Amino acid sequence: MNPPSTLFSPVRLGALTMPNRIMISPMCQYSADDGLATAWHHAHLGSLAMSGAGLLCLEATAVSAEGRITPGCLGLWSDAHEASLKTVVAGLRRFSAMPLALQLSHAGRKASSRKPWDGGSLIDPADGGWWPVGPSALAHKPSEKPPRAMEAADLRQVVADFASAAARARAAGFEAVELHMAHGYLLHQFLSPISNQRSDAWGGTPENRMRLPLEVFDAVRDAAGPGLAVGVRLSATDWAEQGGWDLAQSIVLCRELQARGCDFLDISSGGVWHGQKIALGPGYQVHLAEAIKREVDIPVVAVGLITQPRQAEDIVARGRADVVAMARGLLLDPRWPWRAAAELGGTVAVPPQLLRALPADHAPVFGDVRIGMR
Repeated sequence: MNPPSTLFSPVRLGALTMPNRIMISPMCQYSADDGLATAWHHAHLGSLAMSGAGLLCLEATAVSAEGRITPGCLGLWSDAHEASLKTVVAGLRRFSAMPLALQLSHAGRKASSRKPWDGGSLIDPADGGWWPVGPSALAHKPSEKPPRAMEAADLRQVVADFASAAARARAAGFEAVELHMAHGYLLHQFLSPISNQRSDAWGGTPENRMRLPLEVFDAVRDAAGPGLAVGVRLSATDWAEQGGWDLAQSIVLCRELQARGCDFLDISSGGVWHGQKIALGPGYQVHLAEAIKREVDIPVVAVGLITQPRQAEDIVARGRADVVAMARGLLLDPRWPWRAAAELGGTVAVPPQLLRALPADHAPVFGDVRIGMR
């Protein structure tokens, strides 16, 4: 008999309990209508909610209109946006008890961009875009126009926007929020000396560069209340040879986040520097999560080309991370957790309409349920 699977054991993220350790990463769909969810989101998320994963995190959702990456990104800055997401949650809850999280984001200098399949370049205000903001008037790429450097009033507004969005996420029925401090978006831009060259209280020293992200976290933690898990997605390194955000600074930040009540850390990398060179390979970012896990006492999520069930099992069983998160792999195979459960001896929760999908010898994937055919 195979030993019990660690991947298919429960884990707590603050007030939230995941039934297994598979998280579906937030994946931008660029398919919203003025920030509002559309029929695409209902279909896309509905498929993922039937996967049997332990947590589904919705895509980066902007806390303000100017914080969207593209005009097609989800938003949560008004009653209408809250109602739209509440409808999505209610629809998923009709057939799936999978815990739901929402990633809250502000794109900063990466905002006002075209969709990836349209080239991803910045959209000029004359063509329907807007002037992005950032910690400093430094463009992400030499070919782009620089953003407007944020002033003190802008920083106060961003903190308020994140807090308001967290409260709306709770009202919409989500069980967790994840603050996006990764991939070169606004909060990561403040962390990295590559994008933050301010000389005031929000720039210069690591403590100053962490100031705004920590202020945002505190505001969100307060607005979320005790019943909503609050986590952070962090780029642990800029992959810069010198002068960038790195693992040592990330560890300092993660310890501070834990002290302030952070419930989980989702460790990724890169995105702020156009010259980054990353050697891709299976689990290429897991070592970053592992290093941070050694320094904190809250759950850590590992990401990055985790594609095989036994690879995922090995990561959590060896204590390199507490949870594995998958993105593109679950777009390709939305029933990946079923396959992993069959291979590792775990069980998953699925709608009864789908119980006949696997061959009879894989029935234990669904626990003790057996059904016949007429």
